[in-house]
Amino acid sequence: MSEQQPSDTPPAEPVSDRIDTTRPHSARFWNYFVGGKDNYEVDREIGDQIKAFFPGLVDVAVAGRQFLRRSVSHLVEDRGVRQFLDIGTGLPTADNTHQVAQGIAPESRIVYVDNDPLVLAHARALLTSSPEGVTDYIDADLYDPDAILAEAAKTLDFDRPVALMLLGILGHAGDFSKAREVVGRLMAGLPAGSYLVVYDGTRTSEGMIAAEKAYIESGAVPYYVREPDEIVTLFDGLRILDPGFVRLSEWRPDADSATVSADVDAFGGIGAKE
Repeated sequence: MSEQQPSDTPPAEPVSDRIDTTRPHSARFWNYFVGGKDNYEVDREIGDQIKAFFPGLVDVAVAGRQFLRRSVSHLVEDRGVRQFLDIGTGLPTADNTHQVAQGIAPESRIVYVDNDPLVLAHARALLTSSPEGVTDYIDADLYDPDAILAEAAKTLDFDRPVALMLLGILGHAGDFSKAREVVGRLMAGLPAGSYLVVYDGTRTSEGMIAAEKAYIESGAVPYYVREPDEIVTLFDGLRILDPGFVRLSEWRPDADSATVSADVDAFGGIGAKE
């Protein structure tokens, strides 16, 4: 038997070795704000610093989770959607997309997408499913929409409607025109009857602007808050469902909505591809 030649490809770096615990991390930072345990001291330090002068950022985090639950519930119960493509998954907490969807329609199929090593390390917690449905995970970059669509098509049926979820993720895009291009490409790959679900933090108070500055200066991957009039352009060519692109506290509110400020600095909505 001939001796095996060494591979030219270096061995993959363990996920744990790619997790930097010396700088704040957006997923861990948000996890802290919604009461999770997957965070480090550096995340809690910047979180506490921002909460001290702008407690409203906690409302943004909590309202975002509430919006996920309400939007997914609406799509499953009222629109008959059974397939979800959730990009920028983040760390699992309560009411993840698959839990909400399959809690109503167990046959729902969900594909999560992220390329963050910390989220990858927690992927197993996301890869649970009802026996009737499917939950899958793709390690891919938002800026490679063709790869995302190709991989998602292995789990989702692109002859049937799909809800594309982009929740609190597009603020990481430094070039918003690039974000619009990516969203357009993703939606172009989905069939008529599909939906785009978006929320992001907004430049709607001095406190939120100061929080953005403090977070970026902490050394974390930047998150840019933008005017609602700019973010809503992501829905160009789609029909925005009632009640429109509005503050999260105003989007189909329920009893839980009263737990956050009515002036929460985050807007969201759903657009239908017809």
